[in-house]
Amino acid sequence: MGVVLLWSAPARAADRCPPSMAPIPGGRYRIGAAGRLPEEAEATVRLQPFCIGRTEVTNRAFATFVAATGYRTQAEQPLPREQFPELSAAERRPGSVVFLPPSPGEPLEELGWWHWVPGADWRHPEGPGSSIDDRLDHPVVQVSLADAEAYAAWAGAAVPSEAQWEFAARGGLKDRAFSWGDTWKPGQANTWQGDFPLSNTAEDGYTGTAPVGRFPANGYGLQDMTGNVWEWTADWYLPGHDRLAGQDDPLLADRAASSDPREPGVAKHVIKGGSFLCAPNYCSRYRPAAREAESPDTGTSHIGFRLASPLLTTHG
Repeated sequence: MGVVLLWSAPARAADRCPPSMAPIPGGRYRIGAAGRLPEEAEATVRLQPFCIGRTEVTNRAFATFVAATGYRTQAEQPLPREQFPELSAAERRPGSVVFLPPSPGEPLEELGWWHWVPGADWRHPEGPGSSIDDRLDHPVVQVSLADAEAYAAWAGAAVPSEAQWEFAARGGLKDRAFSWGDTWKPGQANTWQGDFPLSNTAEDGYTGTAPVGRFPANGYGLQDMTGNVWEWTADWYLPGHDRLAGQDDPLLADRAASSDPREPGVAKHVIKGGSFLCAPNYCSRYRPAAREAESPDTGTSHIGFRLASPLLTTHG
């Protein structure tokens, strides 16, 4: 079953969020989902009320940040020589990871549709020749966790914890698999329609990212918590939620505790929400409880982020 809301405290009238964020009441709930995947094993936690972005951060907003600060993302910088001494200067040149669908008749290899593309970055999501000029209201992608945190600090906010993200994605529902109920409804989110990775019928109108806010909001007024792009959270990845049990405002902040059985020894962060590449025959992790592990220094063409912050309290 999905997350179970056990208690919810309404925000006080004196508490508010910035216009781009929605107030989330917080409360005590079970993070994860029993009977699903092992990495989703449940734990009961409690959250204080908080604010979270109504949508993902857009290319337009990120461009404003870059113009104001001169910030350069990790994808725009060469790979560090000390970290990759075995690579030549040409192999270490700036770039990022891009989804490229297999050509007709090409043998299918697991994850073979991901390619390192020199010159791919947030301005050029698919590499040289691509542009965000007509995608300013799409979620920014090709950003690492450090890039997301730099933007959040500039905006006076933070990357949400996994617990905050999941609680907000529920939209106030309890015991439901999806943000809207127990039945999958393709028109509710930007996902892959067809046989991944071979054919996408684009019945939802998009083969890649969509402008933020084009799909129905959940019960908290949040959009794109399902599909469009995966979203960074502040938690290091560990299968299950045992370490969070009983905590208030839990956060797995210990890098040394991170573990992904599929890639032992590599510390990863939690991403949530699924993306435009998730299909019923592959991934299908577009449930609030679903989660995936990602190297924090890796940007891709299907990962973005949104912001969170404490409620603002006014006096008088």
